[in-house]
Amino acid sequence: MMLTVHHLGVSQSDRIVWLCEELDIPYELVRYDRDPVTRLAPAAYKALHPSGTAPVITDDGVTLAESGAIIDYIVARHGGGRLTLNVEHLDFARFLYWYHFANGSLMPCMMMLMAEGGMAQVMRDRAGRNLTALETHFADNHHWLAGEVFTVADIMIMFPLTTMRSFISLDLSPYPNVRAYLAQSARSCDFGHVEEQRLNMAIYQARSCPPIS
Repeated sequence: MMLTVHHLGVSQSDRIVWLCEELDIPYELVRYDRDPVTRLAPAAYKALHPSGTAPVITDDGVTLAESGAIIDYIVARHGGGRLTLNVEHLDFARFLYWYHFANGSLMPCMMMLMAEGGMAQVMRDRAGRNLTALETHFADNHHWLAGEVFTVADIMIMFPLTTMRSFISLDLSPYPNVRAYLAQSARSCDFGHVEEQRLNMAIYQARSCPPIS
C-alpha cells in the first residue's frame, strides 16, 4: 500500500506533506478539516491513532503518529536517509540539537501560552529565550539550522514559527534574522500541484510558511 499522509488542516501535519514533497516520493494525501467553531480535529481523525492528534501516516499496515517519529520513519524507509546529516558530518551535533529543539523546547512553551494562570508568563519568557537562541544562530551567518545544509530540522521548526501563530499571539518583529530565515524558506519551496488541491495550509498558501512578520 502507498504511504498515506492524513493531513489535518492547520496542524503539525504540514511538516509531513512538506517532507514528502522535498523528498519527491509518491504518497496519497487524505484531507481532514477542523471544526469551524471549536477548531478541533474531527472524530474520524482522532480515530486514526490512540494519540488522537496530528500528524498521522499509514504505510503498509503501519499507523504512526508524532512528527519526529514520522519524519524519521519516512526518511529511513522512503527517503534513503536524505535531509539528515550522518554522524561523521561536522554539523551532526548541531543538526540533532535543532531537530529536537522544535518539539522538545519551543513547542511545549508555545502550547502553554494558550493557557491562563501564572505559568503563562513563565512560558512566554521561555519562548522568548528560545526565539533569541534561534536569532543568535542565524545572526552567526548560518543559512539553515544545521549550518549550510537544509535538513529535516528546518521542516520541524516551521510549524511553531508559522502555523502555530494561528493559535497564539507571537510577535517576531524583534527577531529579524528569524524572519529572514522564514522568508528564505518560503522562496525555496514550490509545491504548485499541492496548491491546486486547495489545501488550507499556510505552508502552501505563500509557497512555504508565512506569516513571516
